[in-house]
Amino acid sequence: MASVTLKKNYRCVQSLQQFYSGGPYAVSSDGSFIACACNDTITIVDSSNASIKSTIEGDSESVTAIALSHDDKFLFSASHSRQISMWDLSSLKCLHSWKGGHQGPIMAMTCHAYGESELLATAGADGKVNVWDVEGHFCTHSFKGHKGVVTSVIFHPDPTRWLLYSGSDDTTVRVWDLISKKCVATLERHRSSVTTVAITEDGGTLLSGGRDQVVNMWSLHDYSCTKSIPTNEAIEAVCVIGTATSFASCLQSKKTGDKSAVQFLTVGEHGIVRIWNSHGAVCLFQQASSDVTVSKDDEEEAKRGFTSAVLLPSGQGLLCVTADQEFLFYSPIESQEGRFQLNLNKRLVGYNEEIVDMKFVGAEEQFLAVATSVEQVRVYDLGSMSCSYVLAGHTDIVLCLDTCTTSSGRTLIVTGSKDNTVRLWDSDSRCCIGVGKGHMGGIGAVSFAKKLHNFFVSGSSDLTLKLWSLDDLSDDVNDAFTLKTKAATAAHDKDINALAVAPNDSLICSGSQDRTARIWKLPDLTPGVVLRGHKRGIWSVEFSPVDQCVITASGDKTIKIWAISDGSCLKTFEGHTSSVFKVQFLTRGAQFVSCGADGLLKLWTVKTNECVATYDQHEDKVWALTVGKKTEMLATGGSDAVINLWHDSTAADKEDAFRKEEESVLKSQELENAVLDANYTKAIHLAFELRRPHKLFELFGALCRSEDAKNQVKTALGVLSMDEYRLLLEYVREWNTKPKLCHVAQFVLFQVFSILSPTEIVEMKGVGELLEGLIPYSQRHYSRVDRLERSTFLLDYTLNGMSIVEPETETEPETGVVDDPKDESLMEVVGQGQEPAGEEDGLKKRSSKKRKSHKSNGGNKKIKG
Repeated sequence: MASVTLKKNYRCVQSLQQFYSGGPYAVSSDGSFIACACNDTITIVDSSNASIKSTIEGDSESVTAIALSHDDKFLFSASHSRQISMWDLSSLKCLHSWKGGHQGPIMAMTCHAYGESELLATAGADGKVNVWDVEGHFCTHSFKGHKGVVTSVIFHPDPTRWLLYSGSDDTTVRVWDLISKKCVATLERHRSSVTTVAITEDGGTLLSGGRDQVVNMWSLHDYSCTKSIPTNEAIEAVCVIGTATSFASCLQSKKTGDKSAVQFLTVGEHGIVRIWNSHGAVCLFQQASSDVTVSKDDEEEAKRGFTSAVLLPSGQGLLCVTADQEFLFYSPIESQEGRFQLNLNKRLVGYNEEIVDMKFVGAEEQFLAVATSVEQVRVYDLGSMSCSYVLAGHTDIVLCLDTCTTSSGRTLIVTGSKDNTVRLWDSDSRCCIGVGKGHMGGIGAVSFAKKLHNFFVSGSSDLTLKLWSLDDLSDDVNDAFTLKTKAATAAHDKDINALAVAPNDSLICSGSQDRTARIWKLPDLTPGVVLRGHKRGIWSVEFSPVDQCVITASGDKTIKIWAISDGSCLKTFEGHTSSVFKVQFLTRGAQFVSCGADGLLKLWTVKTNECVATYDQHEDKVWALTVGKKTEMLATGGSDAVINLWHDSTAADKEDAFRKEEESVLKSQELENAVLDANYTKAIHLAFELRRPHKLFELFGALCRSEDAKNQVKTALGVLSMDEYRLLLEYVREWNTKPKLCHVAQFVLFQVFSILSPTEIVEMKGVGELLEGLIPYSQRHYSRVDRLERSTFLLDYTLNGMSIVEPETETEPETGVVDDPKDESLMEVVGQGQEPAGEEDGLKKRSSKKRKSHKSNGGNKKIKG
């Protein structure tokens, strides 16, 4: 058997994170991005692939309203703190923040440009509507009149008509004149809360929808209600279909002769899109079905439905937002029979809740099936990271799933749910083709056969195992049929958490909360060996692809490998700090990966019992882990609702290391050449790139000994960047701790402080910590220099007292210039022109007196001794 190359590292290449927690959002004018409220932050999401382009941190309060300026340069947000913030989307900086002037949270806001000025309207829960000048940040209007929460507000699209419209919980729509600053009309016809308002293209008609299941049409000339259209569902959004949109072109055949007729669409609690014509109040189109509306058989659960809808610009279609944080992108198409249809192009999931299981789908592993804390299974396209389709049919939370590709190329998915059923799905037709009933508890584990794919096994909280046959499955079956049980057995004393089928389809291993794993022989589920040794429940089991052994992961923080023949424990792996939830083999059984409640993903080597790498990419428990059979790509997901994709980067890391080593060798040679050429500027720059502090010290030491040291050091340091200055200060801090190196460190430090301004030094990252390390040692060095200088004075005094060194005296000038004019005796000597010989005699006499005094002193010392 050929040797396998062990993996040393994995790299997280893609991540699907939570970007929308429900509530407000805003779509850009070109539809390229969406600004979404995500708890107390705002995420800017690319509408093509759900990737988070940027995140704006709020004020730790939940965001209640969002609006974009007309040119998409600025974003306005409001939170429960009632603060309005204006953000620059290019720099993500808050340009201005001010109090919203409301007594409650701001529930809606919108922007509109009037010439060169732009106005921002805010609607509050206190019934007030305020209008703000964006540039001046002051309130221009404050309208009072609503008696309930104002839910929606819009400006008139015509810039010459200074009008503002607001809908409220008090069942009314009010029209506000921005010039007279008064309410010019109150539109009363609804019987429940008004949730949405819209204006037609010609600006002459206002549409209002509410939870009273009615859409009212109002004339904006006399403010009379021209028509009421019953919709038989609570309306959350009304969108007027413009003549230039793709919807209008597809609805050409359904146009009436009435040119004043208005076409509009509505969405609401039923989770379907309807298109209406105001002429005759006719419903032109209604979606036959939608997977958004999911309810239990006993209808105890409220229907989800749509919460909002927006017609996208440039014919990009319709965006509908669901109550479970999904963005659905629809495009209109006209079938060959001439019928109007809505095609779901894309689905972006803003929040996945807790991810409990996942598996790669298809032979090429381009899709990922994910089970979360909902009744649906979401299948993601790994290329765009968007939800490709949803498998809906279970009536309770899906707990587990597995996938396989048959010999005929058909991709199957099996799911187990809390509704006590297993379902078989066809990935191509995206429909349920089989339902298995018989368990009396929730299904906690399912697993397909690995070789022939002609059966799958399920384990339940009713403590039983069931073997389900797929012999009756035919390729042309699209309707769900009843799955048949081939064998069943009472397996464990507690809930079954994990199942695995051997590579040759001859054995099954089950893991349970009763702290044991059991081996079962197929096809009759005959009991085999029992694997005992874990101190907590077993969460995961897996057969080795090459050896006769099984690996198990447990709540006791350990992973064990067992021999199938006698059930003995071969190896135990410790390293996780909490329960281990999943374990999967890699590299043909030579390695494995594990994840657990500590939020860690670990890569292990079986032979050496070594943990090769640990990855901390999740913020909470990691429940789900799957390995691609073809690419050995990893996918992880957990309680933080994040899905991470990992690629093997061993080869890439090896190439990078080799390239870096080669570059290092070349730069080292350049460094030596620069030193030989005395090109210290280049040498210092290369030493920084190579991260060689000792070489840097040698270079600066050589510069300090040169004649023009200051200018040369300034020239060398002048080409450094701020990051390199920070690195240099780190090196200087280390040099400064050693007395032998401190002289060069202080010289370099002085030059750095003379080059950089105080502002640049203060703005340097981590400069406080660096200065804390420099100041004490610098003070110690200067104190030592002061002590040394004082010691030299004592030495001079001692030597002078011993007459070894004569004290410094002022020599008398030979000319008529006198140093001290106050010395009259010297002035007299100079004036009389005394001969030098007499002066010499005087000096001899004084020196002889000194010698006598020393002798007498010495004699005294001898007597005392």
